[in-house]
Order: sequence, then structure tokens, then C-alpha cells
Amino acid sequence: MITEFSVRLRHLRERLKFIENTGRSSGTEPARCRFPRPRARHVLSAVAVLCLALAGWIVGTGLLARTELLAAQRSLDTLRHSVVDTTGNAASGAAMSSAAVHAARAHRLTTGPAWYLFAQVPFFGRPAETVRGAASAADRLTRDVLPPFVRIAPELADDSSEGGRGALLSAFGGKAPALERAARVVAETRAEAGRLPRTTWLPAADHARAQLLGLLDRIAPVTSDAAVAARVLPAMLGEQGPRRYFVGVQNTAEARGTGGMPGAFAVLTAERGKLHFETFDNDDGVTGGSPSVDLGSEYTARYARYEPTRFWANSNLSPHFPYAARIWAATWRQRSGKRVDGVIALDPTTLGRLLRVAGPGRLPDGAALTGDNMLDLTERTGYARYSDDAARKAFLLGVARTAVTTLVDAFHGPRRIPGLLKAAYGDAATGRLKVWSARENEQRLLSTRPLSGTFPQETGPFAGLVVNNAAGGKLDYYLERELSWVPGRCTPEGRLVTARITLTNRAPRSGLPPYVTQRGDKPAYPTRPGDNRVLVSYYASTGAQLTGAALDGRTALVGVGEELRHPVYTLDLELPAQRARTLTLQLLEPVSDHAPVLWRQPLVTPLRAHVEPYPACGD
Repeated sequence: MITEFSVRLRHLRERLKFIENTGRSSGTEPARCRFPRPRARHVLSAVAVLCLALAGWIVGTGLLARTELLAAQRSLDTLRHSVVDTTGNAASGAAMSSAAVHAARAHRLTTGPAWYLFAQVPFFGRPAETVRGAASAADRLTRDVLPPFVRIAPELADDSSEGGRGALLSAFGGKAPALERAARVVAETRAEAGRLPRTTWLPAADHARAQLLGLLDRIAPVTSDAAVAARVLPAMLGEQGPRRYFVGVQNTAEARGTGGMPGAFAVLTAERGKLHFETFDNDDGVTGGSPSVDLGSEYTARYARYEPTRFWANSNLSPHFPYAARIWAATWRQRSGKRVDGVIALDPTTLGRLLRVAGPGRLPDGAALTGDNMLDLTERTGYARYSDDAARKAFLLGVARTAVTTLVDAFHGPRRIPGLLKAAYGDAATGRLKVWSARENEQRLLSTRPLSGTFPQETGPFAGLVVNNAAGGKLDYYLERELSWVPGRCTPEGRLVTARITLTNRAPRSGLPPYVTQRGDKPAYPTRPGDNRVLVSYYASTGAQLTGAALDGRTALVGVGEELRHPVYTLDLELPAQRARTLTLQLLEPVSDHAPVLWRQPLVTPLRAHVEPYPACGD
């Protein structure tokens, strides 16, 4: 950046000198080009000198600001490692102070009349505007955003809190105002950074803007999530009295809208930040009931034929987790006579990641349960090991019990909470860990964050692929999904969009246990072991219209519905073993220049999604 600026300054000085020498050496003046009188030339020279001095000041202070920003970055790297390792409060505090001092110096160096005036110069001042904005953002982040987070980190690793309160409750209790202010500052800084010049004549400044926006885009959801956590966690952890939660484990080997079919479950009690379990059971403990739950006419129209309140396996067909949570809470109340204050859902992938932090557990037969074998035991090996249904359910329940009790013990132990929170936060962001609160004020806050599993209802480009198993086996362990969103040309009616969905069944044609390959749907057509059947639903942008559909290149008829403001196109699809099938939807969507929001259903194998670039309508 400085090198390019210096070259341009040298060219400007040479041009001014050439003009001045030309005026002195010419004996006559052209009729259409009169040089100023000596006094005017002196004024011009003075202005040129002033401009050069201003440019020199910008260059010099810019170099110093760059040095300060690099120093702030090094301090922030030190801070990040000390916080993650939860070692040394003094080291974290020193790194935080150092970063703030260097960022404040960079901000001061890029303020004042010279920088302000230069930033106002058309074209040439655009890089200065960007540099000023970057320095200001660094100052605000280190001064107003990071300090409350740095103060929380040491408390998370300290389980010696006063009065027997859990470390998580101690860390977040009373921190809501500071974290909410930090979230507001990040949002304001992001908006200000977005208004900086998108492109300038200096690539280094453009790169700095892009880096700043990328950083703020990563920080913004974290600060918002932390602010919501600080507001709801103390109450949900039983600060004012005991809370009870239904915890369901979703088996992603059999796909459901929220992830996997609900299987083993537990009832968890939280009081003053301490956790313990009241109940462990498998799906037999909640089958046979039919609670009355009013989820609205739209839900009834779409799912009533599957009887989700009567059949536990169908209780979470919708991708909108609050629907399933309300059914689960009502079912447990009908079976046990007890209310729950909320519902938590997780899957074996989440349990495995948490166990990598907490350490291994010990199964009833003495075998080790680890983060590496959790998914395989529950969704593959367990089915091959036991042919008897009761023995298999007992084994899987033992795995779930061992996993969650190991995690609760780690939650109460010192120095494990930061790592557990980091792992849980990653799974919450991908939809594998979900939380619903029966308290309206808490749920209102939770519903704004990914942790809630709330299906988006905002308008704008959207693409969501949801698969529900229709065969009754456990073959979705081998399911691969790919979604391509391809924008086309614009028309007076809207933008043409192609949604291409490819599902691949990687199940082997032989060697799998009968329980895995069973066809509970009892199809009228012949099938082979390993063949699967799924209901494929594509959730399009609000206001989208379907103009055509094809399966493997041939015209297909798909069902049309609506859920949570999104049109939904569904196909009942037979998926043979070792085969891939492609559903192509042609859509006419409202015009927008934004990329679509992607909904990723959390199954065993993550969704591969591709969004192709496209020009703005009218370009």
C-alpha cells in the first residue's frame, strides 16, 4: 500500500516540476494557454507544497498505523491462545491491554484534519477512508467488544464458585448487559464497515476492507449468541429454582426433518447450575400415547396424515424443531404426569464430539465409549451385534446413558467447560444440538439463534433440502446428499432458478443386518437388501413458483405444499443401493441480488451445497 502511494506521489512531483519548468523556458505563451503571473505561480507552488506535505503526513502516519495494527494483531493471537487454553488470567489480561493500546494508537494516527481532508478527496482519498474505518473498527472491537468475553473465560474453568453455583452459571450470571452492548457494537461496526468504499485504486486497501468484513461476519453471530445465552442461561440452569428438561437422542441412521428418528431419551434436572438425571429410557417409554397439541392449521394440513402425536417415530417430520419439542413435552407429561421446562435434542455425532473433550466413558459390559466410536456403535455396529430387538435397545440405551452421564460429570469437573462449550457451540451452529424452552420469554430469545432449530421464515432467496426416511430401515447412515442452486436469467416475472438435488445410496448390496435393511413400508414392487426409500422435500424462496420438475431427466410429478411461508415440493423416491438419483426443479423466484440462505438438515454425512454466482438483474 505505501509503495504504490509513494510512486504516485513521485509522479505528481515530477508533473508539477515539468509544468513549472515549461512555463519558465517558454518565451511566448500560446494564445489558448496563459501561465499565471509570478504571484499566482507562487500561490500554486505553495498549494503544491501543502499538498505534498499533506500526502507525506498521510504516508508517515499510515506506516505507523500499520505497525500498530500488526502489533494489535499479534496481541490478539496471544489472547486467543491463552483464552482457549484457559491458562493464566494475567496473560489474557496483558494481551487484551496490549491489543487495546495498539488499536487505540492506530485509530488516533488515522484521525485528525489531515486524514479527514484527504479522505474527502474524490477517487484519490478512497483508500484513506478505508484505512480510517479499519483502524476505528479495531479500536472499537478491542475496547468495547472483547473485554467482557475475556472476563468470562477464566470463570468457565473455575468450579470453585461461591455457594456451590456451577461454573457456567457463575460465568454468565449478570453479564447480559455487557454482552448485549458488545453485540450492538459489533452490529454497528459491521454496518459502518459495509459503507466503506467497496473498491479503490489501491488493492491493499480493498484487501483490508474484505478482511475486516470477514472478521466482523464471524464475530457478529458469536456475540449475538453469547448475549442471548447470558440472558437465558441463568434461569434455564435453575438459578431461581429447579428446571426439568426432556433430552432426546436422534438416530440419524433413519432421517427425520429435525435430523434423525427420536430414540433413547432422558429427563435432566438443573438447579443452581448443577445437573443430574431423573430418568433414562428408550422409545418404548413414550409410545402408545396421543397427547393433544395444537400446532396450527398449516401443520395439520401438511402432517396430520402421518399422525405425529400418535406415532413417536413421526413426531419430528417437520424441520422446525419447536414443533417436535412441543410434541415431546406433551407426550412426556401425558406418560409421566410431569411437566418439563424445555426440550433438548442431540445426536450421536454431537455426543461423540463432546466425548472427545470430556474423555471416554465405560459401557455396562466394560468396553470403552469414546468420541471415535460413538457414532459407529449407535448407528452401525449395534445393529450387527444384536439380532434381538430388546437386547439391541438395551445396548443402545446403555450407550446413551454412558455418554450423557460422562458429559455431566465432565460438566461439573474443573477446566472442561470451555472445551465442552466450544464443541457444543459448533454443533448448535450446524443444527445437531437444539434447545427449546417452554417459557415464552426465553423461547422468544432462543428462536433468534441457530440453537433453537427454528426454521427461517424471512423472505429472500432460500434453498432447503429435507429428507424423511420412508422405508423404516436404518440405511440413511449411507445416504449422501448434494444440492446445487443455479440462478438463470431475469424475466419481467422474476428470476429463473434451477435447484438440482442428487441423492446417493452408498449402502452395500449384501452383508447388512436385516434390521438395517428391513422395509417397514412393505412396497408392492420388488426390492433388494440395501434399497432405500425417502421423501425428498425442497423448501424454496417465499413467493417462488414451480415451472417444471424432472427425475433423472424425465418429467416428474411432485407434491406441492407450504410450510412456514415457504413453498414445499415433495417427491416419494425409491433409492436403490449403490445408485444415485437426481431431482431437478425449475423455479421462478422473486428478483433478488443476494445469495440464498441454505438450510442444512443434520444427517450422518453433511450436505454438499453449491451456489453458482450470478449477475444482478438489470446488469
